[in-house]
Amino acid sequence: MSHRLFLWSLTSALAGFLFGFDTVVISGAERTIQTLWGLSPVLHGLAMSSALWGTVLGSLVGSWPTDRFGRKKTLLFIGLLFLVGSLWSAIATEVYSFMIARLLGGVAIGVSTVAAPLYISEISPPESRGRLAGMFQFNIVFGILVAFLSNFLLARIGEDSWRWMLGIMAVPSALYTLACLSIPESPRWLLARRGDRPRGLAVLRLINPQASTAELEAIADAMTTTSDNAPAERFWRWGLRTPILIAFLVAFFNQLSGINAILYFAPRIFELTGLGPSAALLQSVGIGVTNLVFTFVGLWLIDRLGRRTLLYIGSFGYIASLGLCAWAFFTEHFAIVPACIFAFIAAHAVGQGAVIWVLISEVFPDKFRAMGQSLGSFTHWIFAALLTTLFPAVVTAFPAGYVFLFFCVMMVLQLLWVSLMVPETKGRSFEEIQHDLGVS
Repeated sequence: MSHRLFLWSLTSALAGFLFGFDTVVISGAERTIQTLWGLSPVLHGLAMSSALWGTVLGSLVGSWPTDRFGRKKTLLFIGLLFLVGSLWSAIATEVYSFMIARLLGGVAIGVSTVAAPLYISEISPPESRGRLAGMFQFNIVFGILVAFLSNFLLARIGEDSWRWMLGIMAVPSALYTLACLSIPESPRWLLARRGDRPRGLAVLRLINPQASTAELEAIADAMTTTSDNAPAERFWRWGLRTPILIAFLVAFFNQLSGINAILYFAPRIFELTGLGPSAALLQSVGIGVTNLVFTFVGLWLIDRLGRRTLLYIGSFGYIASLGLCAWAFFTEHFAIVPACIFAFIAAHAVGQGAVIWVLISEVFPDKFRAMGQSLGSFTHWIFAALLTTLFPAVVTAFPAGYVFLFFCVMMVLQLLWVSLMVPETKGRSFEEIQHDLGVS
């Protein structure tokens, strides 16, 4: 792998860092904002969730700019949205403009989950595509940890510390936007969507500097031929049923594992076991560290063991950890709950967390890759929003053991889905994957 290719992939993956940072940074400001503006519980909830609903909107429309204007320009647009959203939220003087600013950041997150993994997958060689595209997920987790650290360091500035917490994100947003100016456009977009063969060949030569002209022409021909065989405007068709189901179900099961609910409400879960608030918060920090460490493990394994194998490992880890959590709450053996939660996070990071954005970006033909990424991203975010909204009420209305048992049963279904439908895409070109899936 060339250093140039790694830097281009890393630059694109830094959208994930902004995603993780923006998602969590609000946690340091939410109580101050509620007090400062005298927000009712309903209005406070809307203010805090505005970014999350922005992600739903961004993921829904993200394929349009990605296909219409190109992957590079969309990544630049994401950086500008993050920059505007962070500065606007920091200087907001009332809740409604604050909500609009947070919504813009959420839209940027949603679009980033479409454009960034897709761009990386399209410039990467098959043998390293998994770990390069997986850097997006690693940067999400890293951004979450940096946001927690940033909030901690800025908390003592004074009464306006919350504005600094939100505004500081303008710095990485500006750096990311400038860095995106240095990356090339995706050669697959240039060839399949734009029909610009000279520019497409020029980028392919940058990616494969040792390849001969004949070899580059053959690569370009394969991309163009595969693209030309697909109807231009028919995404929802029988010939794409398998990629569509894979994109929907990998995102669906990702959220039905309970990952977002457990991440967002970890302190509450730990308090249900009898831990005090401070000890529960400390355990939550451990979750962040565990997530980062095992995400790195997942990226190291994804091109060695393959996507399907990691999903198997994750599924078995989910079932064991969630099943034991359910048993612990039913029998009041609370001492094992923290260890089970950490095991759950590790299983997610190695399995679904490492695989989801990579797999979705691999299974669609060139002309439909952005729409397929948008479908998977939208599915992910709509279920994330619904589960995050419903979880507090559900865990209050039902014993926690039943909640964990439900998530466990869903992961048994995921295991069956992996064994019956998920293909192994490790080390295979996009054209080979489409042939294996019977895409027409």
